[in-house]
Amino acid sequence: MTANDLFLGVDVGTGSARAGLFGADGRLVATAKRPIRLWREPGEIVEQSSADIWRAVCESVREALGLAGGDPARVRGVGFDATCSLVAVGPSGRPLAVGPSGDAARDVVVWMDHRAIAQAERINATGHAVLRYVGGRISPEMETPKLLWLKETMPETFAGAEHFFDLADYLTWRSTGSAARSVCTLTCKWTYLAHERRWDEDYFRTIGLGDLADEGFARIGREVLDIGQPVGAGLTAAAAADLGLLPGTPVGAALIDAHAGGVGTVSGVGRDLALIMGTSACAMAVTAEATFVEGVWGPYFGAMLPGAWLLEGGQSGYGAALDHLVGSHPGFAAARSRADGEGRAVLDHLEARAVALAGSLEAAARLAAAVHVVPDHLGNRSPHADPHATGTVSGLTLDADEDAIVRLFVAGLCGLCYGTRDIVEAMRAEGVPLERIVVSGGASRSPLLRRILADATGTAVVLPETAEPVLLGSAMLGVVASGAEPDLAQAAARMCRAGETVEPAGGETARFHDAKFRAYRTLQAAERRAREVMGEI
Repeated sequence: MTANDLFLGVDVGTGSARAGLFGADGRLVATAKRPIRLWREPGEIVEQSSADIWRAVCESVREALGLAGGDPARVRGVGFDATCSLVAVGPSGRPLAVGPSGDAARDVVVWMDHRAIAQAERINATGHAVLRYVGGRISPEMETPKLLWLKETMPETFAGAEHFFDLADYLTWRSTGSAARSVCTLTCKWTYLAHERRWDEDYFRTIGLGDLADEGFARIGREVLDIGQPVGAGLTAAAAADLGLLPGTPVGAALIDAHAGGVGTVSGVGRDLALIMGTSACAMAVTAEATFVEGVWGPYFGAMLPGAWLLEGGQSGYGAALDHLVGSHPGFAAARSRADGEGRAVLDHLEARAVALAGSLEAAARLAAAVHVVPDHLGNRSPHADPHATGTVSGLTLDADEDAIVRLFVAGLCGLCYGTRDIVEAMRAEGVPLERIVVSGGASRSPLLRRILADATGTAVVLPETAEPVLLGSAMLGVVASGAEPDLAQAAARMCRAGETVEPAGGETARFHDAKFRAYRTLQAAERRAREVMGEI
């Protein structure tokens, strides 16, 4: 690598596509962002358009390149990451409808779509051995339940699809023309057994997807590449023209978006938990040996770092749950008006107000002493593997002033951190000696959240130096694909650096959070019992 080299990372999240150009030292040179459209319908249906996503990607890349000086010859490698959404591609690359709308432009089943809950429950009822590698229960957010839903509900789409891609693999296919898949996507979301380098035919036949086994898995991936391995011959002429780059620029086998954040933040096997906080949150740790944790996805071999096993916990609602929580409070409109007057986001305003009321970051959590939140608005991904779980709030009054919404906001932060604590404790109980939580994603920039997270979990919280660790992880795929570094571990050693560390306060603060965590678990159990009671009718 030289000082003039640039490496491009492209991150496709739930609401936007972002491009980031990094120098050989891992410093961010330029970034750009475009929104992507989301459709929601009854039945927990959430869809997107691959064409809309590709447009947003190309516009972001072109803008970032312009900001970096506009010379495509400097870009030595490209990496993509994306949400674990399902893309259906028809003959000649045409889009296929994946939902009741019948709109072929809406060809992406978004990760958070829960239409396949019934299919997931039937799969789990088989007790198949493959389920050991997804924490014992498969989630409706994963791809085989979604494929089964398509087969049963939209058989024409299922039969007519030439490819079913994870969104990250769709982007490398769109860029290179190669249908090769990443070991990350297939292992984490499609039940590929990477430690044995194979699909389990019996699993697919047992759950009702024997068609895919009969085809030799051609439509979901026969060629499986290690993370960062070059895909095809690099950018095709058409893709290069779309992106404003040079044909043949190397493209690395992709990552799921959260895993891209994990790549640049996990420094030790079993030592660090990478917590990537966005619309949802992923909590990931790597271990030297296969470790099974009930309700935590994995262990997945080679799915984030080469030669290591990955454990992946998660919270289905994170930023989305917090936004919904405060947005539903009667004081929200007034808080947003004040935030607008200050020229900042409403959550930033609420955080500043919380610290001012409490007198310090350390004391702010006590504002929520009488308000308790379980933010399972999109179900509980880990460690309870309960997609039917719902959000619960205790301690509401008729107060509608700003102080009341601040208390609810702080209680929401606490609830999110207790969800992470649940995952940390489940991993530690199985012998994973976590010492640090390395945070990334938009919420990681909140000093109050980092303080509450450290105190609530009793674990040091580390903020990476770069403001864009997900984009950096994605760009490192381009580093490996170009041959500038032999693997992700070497790329990370050169390009990733730790920043601020928040140590847990302990003492009275720890006792306060222990008590609120017990309240959190009490509410969680009560919500489950309430569902049981109503189910008896």
